Amino acid sequence: MSGANGGPGGTNGGAAIRVLVVEDERVAAEAHRVYVERVPGFEVAGVVHSGADALRFCRREPVDVVLLDFYLPDTHGLTVCRALRAEGRDVDVIAVTSARDLTVIRSAVSSGIVQYLLKPFTFASLRERLERYARFRDQTARDGEVAGQADVDGMLAALRAPGQPALPKGMSGDTLERVSAALSGAADGLSAAAVADLTGVSRVTARRYLEYLADNGLAARRPHYGQIGRPEVRFYPERAQAAG
Repeated sequence: MSGANGGPGGTNGGAAIRVLVVEDERVAAEAHRVYVERVPGFEVAGVVHSGADALRFCRREPVDVVLLDFYLPDTHGLTVCRALRAEGRDVDVIAVTSARDLTVIRSAVSSGIVQYLLKPFTFASLRERLERYARFRDQTARDGEVAGQADVDGMLAALRAPGQPALPKGMSGDTLERVSAALSGAADGLSAAAVADLTGVSRVTARRYLEYLADNGLAARRPHYGQIGRPEVRFYPERAQAAG
């Protein structure tokens, strides 16, 4: 499992693990880039927005792991993964997708995808998976043989993230997705009232979910000064805050 840049990569003093972000939605791609750059031991090798560009990039640049969306404008992410395997590319793939179909998940496993992260997700969720991937690389970087089954089990366990932490009481994953989707394209920010109108939930509920996203690094709070009176609190996608 040596890195494409000639070293084991990781967080124990080796070369940084080079990540290619493949995401057709440019705002989301920027968010993923920002997230990866915040994790020690990783660096973004590039950002592309189609399957064809992903394959071309991997042919000309050293890449250790691809952060791969499945719903691309020109092809499916699984097709990209299979093409990388067919070309003999020594690159790992972490799926970052909204695909929940069990057939797709089974195909992802059979294609050798090492991690599968469902959208929407927080920075903490991606960081955990990247850190686990780095530990796996560190453990498998050496040559030789393992001592026994326990060593193999330990290496594979490094990739397995524990179950997602439960949402706070009274919150649902479906509503969180709706609020996240409403916020994702709002570069100018949205108030809780605006999110409530877009999602059909109450203003109090919208604010609770927005605060949850902000607390978990997926949104940013900023005061918005408009007419005379107290400033309105608006919530922004975390990538919009980082970019501006």
